[in-house]
Amino acid sequence: MCLGIPGKIVRWLEREGVFAQAEVEFDGVRRVVHMACVTEAEEGEFVIVHAGIAISRVDPEEAEQIFKTLAAMGDDAGWQAAEPDDTGYES
Repeated sequence: MCLGIPGKIVRWLEREGVFAQAEVEFDGVRRVVHMACVTEAEEGEFVIVHAGIAISRVDPEEAEQIFKTLAAMGDDAGWQAAEPDDTGYES
């Protein structure tokens, strides 16, 4: 099973072809995401990202529902957000 997470496109870095990349935000954390599958997406829109690759666009309402479901799953399991350790990496 694969898990895709919604992220909001902050800005495009490269928009053309197989090298398309954008900066995408996930709950305040920004990452560079490969966007070749969704080059029609616009800044401010949400995309589903799996393994660093945006695989589809998603509307804001669906993204919000996914966020709520993931939060509930984490709460039920007693999970907490990772905190950066003294090396700067999340543990």
